Amino acid sequence: MLPCYCPSCKQQLKVRRLQCEACGTEVSGNYTLPVLTLLNPDEQDFILKFIKHSGSLKEMAGELKLSYPTVRNLLNDIIEKIKSYEQSF
Repeated sequence: MLPCYCPSCKQQLKVRRLQCEACGTEVSGNYTLPVLTLLNPDEQDFILKFIKHSGSLKEMAGELKLSYPTVRNLLNDIIEKIKSYEQSF
């Protein structure tokens, strides 16, 4: 998994350099990680399932064996987390 936070101070990491393994070309800069990479693995998995189920929380509730309100609350929590990340950029 891609590290997103500094192990020392817990601040969000930025990407400084990208390199092509085929030809060695490097691109340097100060790039922000995509918002979805900042979610924890369980949250990322939830989002992938949400997309695979075409956004149907009812279907997700069945797959996850959780109530619809519980799944809705999980999604709401992720939405709030994404909003807070976007405000920090």
